[in-house]
Order: sequence, then C-alpha cells, then structure tokens
Amino acid sequence: MSNARFKTMRHIETVRNYLSTVVGALLVRGQEHDQTKLQDPEVEVFEIYTPKLRDCTYGSEEYKKNMKGMQVAINHHNLHNRHHPEFYTLGPEYAAKCFNSPMERMSLIDLIEMICDWKAATLRHADGDIYKSIEMNQERFGYGDELKRILIETAKYLDKSFVVHHAEES
Repeated sequence: MSNARFKTMRHIETVRNYLSTVVGALLVRGQEHDQTKLQDPEVEVFEIYTPKLRDCTYGSEEYKKNMKGMQVAINHHNLHNRHHPEFYTLGPEYAAKCFNSPMERMSLIDLIEMICDWKAATLRHADGDIYKSIEMNQERFGYGDELKRILIETAKYLDKSFVVHHAEES
C-alpha cells in the first residue's frame, strides 16, 4: 500500500472517530435532556404551567406572563442545562464575559440539542412555528444572520424527519 493511500485511510478513520464522538455526545444528550424538569424545584411548576403554555402563542403577552410565573423553575432549569443560551449568562463563570450573544459560548453539540428542543417546543403549541421562533430568538439572544441561516437549514432538515407525536400529545 502506498504511503498516500495509508494516510488517506488514516484520515478517514480519524474523521469517523471524531464523528462517533459527536454521535455519542448527542446520544447522551438525548438520554439526559431536560431531566431536571422531573425534579424539584421544576417539576411542580411545570405541572402547573405546561397546560397553560400549550394554548398561548410564543412571545405573546400571555406567554410572557406565564414565563414570569415560572421564573424560579426556569432559572433553575437554565442554570443546569447547557443547551439553553441562558446557561451562559447565569453561571458565575460567565458573568464577567462580554459577548454579542450567549450563543457564542455554545458548542455545536449544545446548538444541535437546542434546535431540536426549539423544534419540539413548537409542537407543544397549537400555533407553533420553528421559523418564527428562530426569527424571534435572533432578537432575544442577539445571534447573527449566519447562525440564523444555519438554524433555519437545520429546522428544514428536522421537518423532513419522522415525528412520533404532535401538540396534543407532548
């Protein structure tokens, strides 16, 4: 075997190994996703507010009122779940950092879990729309057009996937 072919095969193997690492991380994220919602102090609050959120529009005044009522649980949730941009604003290690957007601190693994979470959240609302959410969240979190485009393309990819349940079931 030539040296060039050997090095190409090693490169392919290395990429495969890195991809396997990413897949493994995503599988762990899938298993651990939002487990804090099933524990104190979140479980009681989500029990009360989840049905209320189902019938309101993301970003509406009613939505904001419900979120305010959930603030203790939301702060706890965001502090313990790195797929939320707020994770990067609540912890003391991030307090002194200056970034245009907290999402600048996120890894691609965090972003993938986040966009999957956002997409699933839209299924919980009768009028949920991932593309409107991405647009609104650009202003909320201050991310640029390039990341917005990446999130839109990822949402399109997710739209093609098989969804096992819909709003009335989530």
